[in-house]
Amino acid sequence: MVSRYTITKALAKHLEALANIELAASTLFDGYLPDSIPLDNTPQQKFQSAHLEGRLWIALLGDTPVGFALVEMLAEDLPHLEEIDVIPAHGQRGLGTALVQAVLEWVAEAGYQQITLTTFRNIPWNMPFYAKLGFVEIPSNELKPELITVVNEEACRGLPRELRVVMRYSVKVV
Repeated sequence: MVSRYTITKALAKHLEALANIELAASTLFDGYLPDSIPLDNTPQQKFQSAHLEGRLWIALLGDTPVGFALVEMLAEDLPHLEEIDVIPAHGQRGLGTALVQAVLEWVAEAGYQQITLTTFRNIPWNMPFYAKLGFVEIPSNELKPELITVVNEEACRGLPRELRVVMRYSVKVV
């Protein structure tokens, strides 16, 4: 079903739609997260920076954005999949997988050895989705300081540490 969609680097004209995609995608977590966790949208400045630096991918249906993947650089050699969202009406069509695959291709082409992410341990589809794509859990005693900072910042935003997992995808050397 992905053939009706296009995965590409985001253009400036796509940035305005990203907050609405985030909001729509957040409904998938209803009932899984405490109500006390605020809905905090990614600041437009973060999207703009990622766009300008080539770290933002978009899923399009025609010219309409329906999903995105955002990579943050935690260090010069540590890309981090900060966020991936797809509007639920366009879910279950392989768009999330296609977005992650585009990011993984970029990681390999850019010469990085790995990419990390944090996700929910308690939501049935989150951790298994990434595991299916080759991500593995990083034991807490092996976390780099940059990843500890990410986990701490998430906890400050109300995401309990026990519900979060840090994962890594290692680029296969050919």
